[in-house]
Amino acid sequence: MSGGRKKGIHLSKLYSFSCFHSSFRDEHAQIGQKGYSRVVHCNDPDNLEAVRLNYRGNYVSTTKYTAVNFIPKSLFEQFRRVANIYFLVVACVSFSPLAPYSALSVLAPLVVVIGVTMAKEGVEDWRRRKQDIEANNRKVKVFGRNHSFHETRWKKLRVGDLVKVSKDEFFPADLLLLSSSYGDGICYVETMNLDGETNLKPKHALEVTASLQDENSFQKFKAVIKCADPNEDLYSFVGTLSYDDQQYPLSLQQILLRDSKLRNSEYIYGVVVFTGHETKVMQNATDPPSKRSKIEKKMSKIVYFLFSTLILISFIGSFFFGSETKNDIHGGKYTRWYLRPDDATVFYDSKRASLAAFLHFLTGLMLYGYLIPISLYVSIEIVKVLQSIFINQDQDMYFEETDRPAHAHTSNLNEELGQVDTILSDKTGTLTCNSMDFVKCSIAGIAYGHGRTEVEMALERRKRDGPPEVCDASSKILGSKGDVADSGKSIKGFNFRDVRIMNGQWVNEPHSDAIQKFFRVLALCHMAIPDVNKESGEISYEAESPDEAAFVIAARELGFEFFERTQSSISLHELDSSGKKVDRSYKLLQVLEFTSNRKRMSVIVRNPENQLLILCKGADSVMFERLSEDGRLFEARTKDHINKYAEAGLRTLVVAYRELGEEEYQLWEEEFVKAKTSVSADRDALVDAAADKIERNLILIGATAVEDKLQKGVPECIDKLAKAGIKIWVLTGDKMETAVNIGYACSLLRQGMKQIVITLDSPDINALEKKGDKEAIAKASSESVTKQIREGQSQLNSAKESSVMFGLIIDGKSLDFALKKNVDKSLLELANNCASVICCRSSPKQKALVTRLVKRGKGKTTLAIGDGANDVGMLQEADIGVGISGVEGTQAVMSSDFSIAQFRFLERLLLVHGHWCYRRIATMICYFFYKNVTFGFTLFWFEAYASFSGQPAYNDWYMSFYNVFFTSLPVIALGVFDQDVSARLCLKYPLLYQEGVQNILFSCARKLSWLVNGVISSMMIFFITTTSMIDQPFRKDGQVIDYEVLGVTMYTCVVWAVNCQMALSINYFTWIHHFFIWGSIALWYAFLVIYGLLSPTVSTTAYQVLVEACAPSPFYWLATLLVVVSTLLPYFCYKAFQTWFQPMYHDIIQRRQSEGSEAATSIELPVKNKRQNPKERPGDRQS
Repeated sequence: MSGGRKKGIHLSKLYSFSCFHSSFRDEHAQIGQKGYSRVVHCNDPDNLEAVRLNYRGNYVSTTKYTAVNFIPKSLFEQFRRVANIYFLVVACVSFSPLAPYSALSVLAPLVVVIGVTMAKEGVEDWRRRKQDIEANNRKVKVFGRNHSFHETRWKKLRVGDLVKVSKDEFFPADLLLLSSSYGDGICYVETMNLDGETNLKPKHALEVTASLQDENSFQKFKAVIKCADPNEDLYSFVGTLSYDDQQYPLSLQQILLRDSKLRNSEYIYGVVVFTGHETKVMQNATDPPSKRSKIEKKMSKIVYFLFSTLILISFIGSFFFGSETKNDIHGGKYTRWYLRPDDATVFYDSKRASLAAFLHFLTGLMLYGYLIPISLYVSIEIVKVLQSIFINQDQDMYFEETDRPAHAHTSNLNEELGQVDTILSDKTGTLTCNSMDFVKCSIAGIAYGHGRTEVEMALERRKRDGPPEVCDASSKILGSKGDVADSGKSIKGFNFRDVRIMNGQWVNEPHSDAIQKFFRVLALCHMAIPDVNKESGEISYEAESPDEAAFVIAARELGFEFFERTQSSISLHELDSSGKKVDRSYKLLQVLEFTSNRKRMSVIVRNPENQLLILCKGADSVMFERLSEDGRLFEARTKDHINKYAEAGLRTLVVAYRELGEEEYQLWEEEFVKAKTSVSADRDALVDAAADKIERNLILIGATAVEDKLQKGVPECIDKLAKAGIKIWVLTGDKMETAVNIGYACSLLRQGMKQIVITLDSPDINALEKKGDKEAIAKASSESVTKQIREGQSQLNSAKESSVMFGLIIDGKSLDFALKKNVDKSLLELANNCASVICCRSSPKQKALVTRLVKRGKGKTTLAIGDGANDVGMLQEADIGVGISGVEGTQAVMSSDFSIAQFRFLERLLLVHGHWCYRRIATMICYFFYKNVTFGFTLFWFEAYASFSGQPAYNDWYMSFYNVFFTSLPVIALGVFDQDVSARLCLKYPLLYQEGVQNILFSCARKLSWLVNGVISSMMIFFITTTSMIDQPFRKDGQVIDYEVLGVTMYTCVVWAVNCQMALSINYFTWIHHFFIWGSIALWYAFLVIYGLLSPTVSTTAYQVLVEACAPSPFYWLATLLVVVSTLLPYFCYKAFQTWFQPMYHDIIQRRQSEGSEAATSIELPVKNKRQNPKERPGDRQS
């Protein structure tokens, strides 16, 4: 049953694994108390106590609704919108005599709109349910009552079940690891779905259960787990295992979390501890922060404005109605005797005119309700969903190498993509590939590796004041020493070229012994695991980071191949000093792991010559101080090389070693074992202190330099975004020199740009830090940062008249003080006046705080883009979060609003889709309000004409279908398909993007002009119709028009006018636009014919009105033509004047394109509001 169990490997002998052994700590005393009451009976389903506990099953549901609560919950969601509540109240009141129309005509469109939105919600929720069904029905092997393993579905698992999970399978629940294919219970898991990290994490079973491997042993296995109750903490677990009358402490190292994956281990056995929604991943399943676009927020204000207008005109109508009603009795006589005020109801009672006026006010609230666009919200949702589909399907944002398209995780922020003012970007994995290549090294004070990076080429261009050419990210210009790239296939992680040490030639170098030691350290000092392909025999490596993989690969390519990790040993195929390949095995005694605090990693090995060696690699900031006096022979030259590597944008590590004495090691090992077996709270500090003692008096060998290459197209993309007027901030954890030079390589910093550097790396601050006075350090640091910010501002002020641009560079220590309450505004003011900003050595928290500062301080749209779990805070804080689906996992993507595979796709996402979506949504909303104001005010003018009697101008069903059928489809077509200019021209003229940043198309003036246009259109429709038609012979027999004909004529003019207005607003016609616009008009006539054929009791005022009265009369058609042309004329004249004399960006491009001269690049686009684009260079502005 044990299959391919790896009995020979006991990785727990190493410190890095042996430290995982659990020990009883203070928190274990809480077992059984509140919050620590979980009891799991392992492999004992018939236990009465287990039956009584009755824990939840493993079924998981992530849906928002269920079959039972869908209708009530969805209705609650719909009526959270104030417009829908209004129409619901109107629908209820329409059953009373107050209503100016039938209840059904109000209720029907409300039901349609609410129904469509609920259907959309239902479809989205069903998709989530299908994902749940797929997850719940995955298969896993469980130990059954017949004492053998059989397959079952995930959802059928119960707490206490014994399961077997094979390599590359996901864990179905939170499991306690019992044993694995490795003899001592080690296994490796990938937690990418939990925390976004792709590096493998080792887990370790208890020694007492590690031997459980076959069905016979499991048949006898019974145990009880007592642990903490279900909680969301992914990084802690407290419990005990009672087995064979003994208690054993449990920690996170024995827990395998649901949705993590088994890797590099053939199989594991485990016991289910938490199931379903009690698992830690489901406890962490919270909704991301709710984000709404600025246009959507402003849209609500327009709705409130229209509500105010509705109340105002209802009040005006009721006031005049009350006055007229009161005056109907004058001197005891009836003024309007034909209305029979002597026999009136309460709704029209001259003796109670105030009450009648109030009731008329309520009638007016219902009558003028068509000012509020009932279908606006559902139309916008439909449009945004379709826009998102187009983003997802864009072939130009599809990355073939990883088979990843762009993906919109939300449709709420589409138009926000067109208004981005500032981009805050991570560097590693976002601007760069996060695929490390070993490029250069310094050994014994000699630099090796002649390849030139993008940063080096950018530096050379700066030195010779050359043009900012853009080179392909994969290109390398090599030196002149014959170090040309081999013609063979490229090797991932290795881009090193130097004939002096390649192909075994290092044996001829003066310091061949140092070179040999250097690459031995790289081949031995790591946590990588070799994975041999059984078919090809090729070896690949699973490493904790891309850097570590690059080092092991470099050692292999230069003759030191790590091929096997056995019981406490590492084996290499290596070249000896004579150039022959030999196999050498090194006994691995201790591994002192890399941490962010230690900034180094060490291994202690015994070589075949029985020498004890400590091999160490780490950051230069901690390594040089650990060198012995005799070990500093090459220090000056190595430091010089490290500085040059940093300037070239490379990541560096220092490599050192020393030989240990047997007695020294024995004494240290005793202290170290004592520290790591300590159960005190300061155990970790004791372990670090012990490790620090042995990592002393090292001998310097050299330094490594790896390159994180720029992604393809990054410089061009940043250059284009800068021309669009978008400010770009880079927030990175890299050191300042690396970040600055990467900035030059990707065009963020440019030739001639002056740098304002804010840093606390000064002699005064360093001296205070050595003294350790924290208060003095904080005070001096705060004063220094404030002073540097003031000096930077004075530099900007003195250069105001010149065209010099500035770049701001600030380090992480300075950021801590610059983000304080009294300083942050000064920092933001300084940064706003700089063309580029780079924040170095930034922590994840600082990234989020900087993003918040920019978002709140500027009040404009911010976009954050990143690829790792450390970028999640920044993505969620920004108005828009864009995740890069790179190699650091999926945490950033899962937390983002949009995801793309490469940074360069951001150019198209913003300049094309963002611009289009902003323009479409802004125009769509303005048009929606225009058409409703036009329609609503014709009702008001008619009521004024009819003495504010409350009589509607139109048939009930005319009004009901206006927003739903006759005017809604053209506006949806505009929102989905309209383009002011093509995608090619959007990219060619990036300054066009400023229309969205400056909010030109949804400004207060723009919205007001559409509302005024609606009022003017309604006046023209009503007054021209009534003036030209009333009292004129209309029918063949000489009859004048009646109420029914006037209503149909006005309504026809409204339908024609608003749809033709749409045609004038569209820039890019498709057959869909034509079909919806002219089809909506045709639908009105078809409806009028069909509805008019119904019985007069159903069709009422519409009975045969078109067929018998309107269609035969030329007057009807002439009046329609006259009114529609008159209505469109003001907008047409305004549009023509604006296009020729006050053109917007897109007007100029359209005109040049129509004239056939759009290829010209000398025409300048006007900058609205006299805003100067801070990132423009001379000659950048184009038409």
